[in-house]
Amino acid sequence: MFSFFALSILLVFIRFKDTPVIKATNRELSYILLVSLILCFLCCLVFIGQPTKMTCLLRQTFFSVVFSLCISSVLAKTIMVIFAFKATTLNSPLRKWLGPTIPRYIVGLCSSIQIVICSVWLSKSPPFPALNSQLENHKIIFECNEGHKLFFYTTLGFMGFLAMMSFFVAFLARNLPGTYNEAKLITFSMLVFCCVWISFIPAYLSTSGKYTVAVQVFAILASSTGLLSCIFLPKCYILLLRPDMNRRECVGSNTFGHLRL
Repeated sequence: MFSFFALSILLVFIRFKDTPVIKATNRELSYILLVSLILCFLCCLVFIGQPTKMTCLLRQTFFSVVFSLCISSVLAKTIMVIFAFKATTLNSPLRKWLGPTIPRYIVGLCSSIQIVICSVWLSKSPPFPALNSQLENHKIIFECNEGHKLFFYTTLGFMGFLAMMSFFVAFLARNLPGTYNEAKLITFSMLVFCCVWISFIPAYLSTSGKYTVAVQVFAILASSTGLLSCIFLPKCYILLLRPDMNRRECVGSNTFGHLRL
């Protein structure tokens, strides 16, 4: 349901791709972020059902890569907000950085680092299905052994680093003029994201068996929904319900700026 909702928003953005609202918020990064959110929702399906060798290999690695792609897109969006504001003067040297090159490098670099970490994980200590009789008396639990826990915490740590970077940069840019600024929306979305995953760590460590999987699935759904709702729903409101505000003159007005899009 959530992935279908994200896909619907993506189709709305493609339908209105040439309007001022979409152009002011970096179309390419919005598309990448929406596609990565669709994958984030769908990766929950890998956690459900009887563990197999393939699902055990894909669970944490697929989750880590798509979430890194998602957060790196948010980070690139935030950095471009600052660049767009600082490059408003005609002779600003930052104007040459306003193209798609910098966002692509940021997204590509951050995603590549996570892919390298996951590749090392799969080569050194890959997850595998295993029988566990130590968790509960008189019960044998068929579960995925994640291999060396260091790799799992490394992937989570890298995602946390990207999320904190996005939060701090967006927080510093939150009071910039509203013409280019979606930093307040990003700040709130990353606050929700960080709260979910900070609470996930003690919950994950204090549970076992199927409850551990349930906790992680809930964290994936909650954090992805927070990003989708906080960043994209205000734009959909204007695109679908307030088309009178989706004009070039409104992009620079106080009315539009109040929404911080």
